[in-house]
Amino acid sequence: MTTPQPHTGVTSLPTSQTRHLEPVPPAPQQPEPLTELAAWLGKYIKTAHEDDLHTLTLWVVHTHLLQELATTPRLLLDSPVPGSGKTTVLDHFLRLCHQPVSAAALSSAALLARILAKEPRTILIDEAEKSLSPKKDGRDDMLAILNSGYRKGGSRPVLVPDKEQNWKMEEMSTHGAVAMAGNSPDLPEDTQQRSIRVLLLPDHAGTVLDSDWEEIEADAKELQARIALWADQQRPHIRNARPVMPDNLKGRNREKWKPLLKVAWLAGDKWPQICTHLIMNDLNDQAADREAGMNRLPRHVTLINDIRQAWPKGETFFATQDMLSAIKVSSPYMWTSQHEYGDLTIQGMGRMLVKHYNIRAERERGAERRRGYFLSQFKPAWDALGHTPSK
Repeated sequence: MTTPQPHTGVTSLPTSQTRHLEPVPPAPQQPEPLTELAAWLGKYIKTAHEDDLHTLTLWVVHTHLLQELATTPRLLLDSPVPGSGKTTVLDHFLRLCHQPVSAAALSSAALLARILAKEPRTILIDEAEKSLSPKKDGRDDMLAILNSGYRKGGSRPVLVPDKEQNWKMEEMSTHGAVAMAGNSPDLPEDTQQRSIRVLLLPDHAGTVLDSDWEEIEADAKELQARIALWADQQRPHIRNARPVMPDNLKGRNREKWKPLLKVAWLAGDKWPQICTHLIMNDLNDQAADREAGMNRLPRHVTLINDIRQAWPKGETFFATQDMLSAIKVSSPYMWTSQHEYGDLTIQGMGRMLVKHYNIRAERERGAERRRGYFLSQFKPAWDALGHTPSK
């Protein structure tokens, strides 16, 4: 006869029912996907500079970490001629980036804000020279969203219907990644400063493969899944990533390159060095453009510079009509009907000078009493821009 054992308060379970109590081993770390992604892009995309394949790679991966990054650089896919592969790049982005959406499906800036309201997404804009043309209606509203969404926390007021079918204003997030493709699109200076430019040229030599999506669609989706998994594993670490920044990486340049450098830092191996190389190339190109006078200046800065160049030697007063005529002679493309904004008028010139420099036309002292401007009025603006009167 079996002697009954005292009850201990612990019920013994069969081994098969206790397996769920065993420690769960951590998921294996996904290897960095950047090297595989760069090889993939290199098979189908021809960039003017081989280094730019790495720029595309870092940009794609950073879209999967938008929630953890303070800024997201705009990517400008530029080319001087059609047929350079810009649409091909966007086709790959549509399959590789985080939550991509083609701007061709966007009917208004308000719709774009609604799409970005719930979570950051990747906005892909083709034919930017048309869709973001200064002549296109709604262009300023679209650019306002694209520029504000460059930084985490960016938002825009949008009218939405309430329960009573009345309209109320609601702040919607505009934060998201943006890639713009176009043939030398005419973008404002503040958008350009937020952008990293990648130049594409036609592949006449046939060095890359056609993107036959019937054949490669599944492979692209699998690659996107590996990128997303790696990004998920890096989320706890990216906010604490403190990559070494080049000493001269400051201001807007720092804002647009830092998220890509963080991704490179997390990937390790050769990627921090690759990203630093890309940064230095960009800074050197900017310096060379400034030295060659190739930087596109805001219209009001060009105006004050052209007035400086046109100022009559030895004169302290410049009549308004004479000033306007002089800058039209020296820069006809900028100030006559040749420009997209049309022929500059006396009133238009006056508004720019008042708005940006608080310079107002005055009456000449003496018998003629012409309206115009005194040399002393322009000196503070020229000093601020690092100029002195040219004559």
